[in-house]
Amino acid sequence: MDTARKNVALLSACQGLLLTNNSVLITVNALAGYALAPDKALATLPVTAYFVGSALTTLPVSLLMKRIGRRGGFTAGGICGILGSMLCAWAIFSANFWLLCSGTLVLGVYFAAGQYYRFAAADAVPVDFKSKAISLVLAGGIVGGFIGPETSKLTMDLLADHIYGGAYLSLIGFALLAITLLHWIDIPPLSAEERKAVGRPFAAIARQPAFLVAALSGMVGYGVMNLLMTATPLAMVACQHPFSDAAFVIQWHIVAMFAPSFVTGTLIQRFGLMTVMIAGVVLNIACVAVALAGVDVMNFWLAMVLLGMGWNFMYVGATALLTECHAPAERAKVQGVNDAAIFLTMVVSSASSGALFTYQGWQTMNIVAVPFLLLAGAAIVWLALARRQPRVAA
Repeated sequence: MDTARKNVALLSACQGLLLTNNSVLITVNALAGYALAPDKALATLPVTAYFVGSALTTLPVSLLMKRIGRRGGFTAGGICGILGSMLCAWAIFSANFWLLCSGTLVLGVYFAAGQYYRFAAADAVPVDFKSKAISLVLAGGIVGGFIGPETSKLTMDLLADHIYGGAYLSLIGFALLAITLLHWIDIPPLSAEERKAVGRPFAAIARQPAFLVAALSGMVGYGVMNLLMTATPLAMVACQHPFSDAAFVIQWHIVAMFAPSFVTGTLIQRFGLMTVMIAGVVLNIACVAVALAGVDVMNFWLAMVLLGMGWNFMYVGATALLTECHAPAERAKVQGVNDAAIFLTMVVSSASSGALFTYQGWQTMNIVAVPFLLLAGAAIVWLALARRQPRVAA
């Protein structure tokens, strides 16, 4: 196996472990928050803290990787994953809501570092393999889709009188395994000249139409997905569905987020980047339609499957588009700012998710997502038409 493909395989495995961590948190965070929160409208605050931690650290993590390399940065993120898991477990044992939020804040650093797995794959492969490398790394998340919810079901009651405590402790083992795998990753660091170079001013990079559309698509795709996904366990429990059904729906949502990655890169090569991103918008709108049609388990299941597939097409497409916008010396700041914008969107979406669900209800939450999806769709169509005009003129 050549070095590039070995790196993609290892990064895909690390992505799977990251998403195992993520899916356990998705399944239990809102419910643990609801159990401990002094005000039930704050139930999704631990989820929000997770994304706040990611938003605050994603740019520093990117700059750290520019200095010490991808492997060092990923290892530092894994260590934060272990520390955050310990804090969350301690919070459950002490019934301390604010300590739970602190633990998820630290876990957010691990998530921020892990978001660069896809960029690390793209950085170390030929141009014609970039979209496939990105999608194959993200495909590793399908492992987390199966293991995470099953882990949460097996461990949530593991410790007597401390529901969810065992689920948080299980995350330590997954982070340790990810750190171990990182020792075999071989991605050349930037040269001394590239580390010192600053490249173009960020304002010049941000004025590129491709950057604007890539950032907007990533923000909307992740924001809408996070808004609806975060509230799904709460909505299902409120509709008298058992926890096992909520875990089942989240499991298939995560599978739907990452299973398409086995073909997303090929679809991009076959039909074009803009077409795949538009398909992602359409799938998200279909998710809203299904969610509004009813509150049976199958409505939740199909809505979350469509939401996961829509996120995949928008996110893989936005990532591939972003790699066209920067030189190697510029990638740390461009990737860092892009992911910081995505995480800030996730902070807003998760923070508003609990309040929207509590005060407005499940249907209103879905309706709120539609204008943002239409905006992203319009931006993608605009860029597609702009790129087509020079070819028509030629």
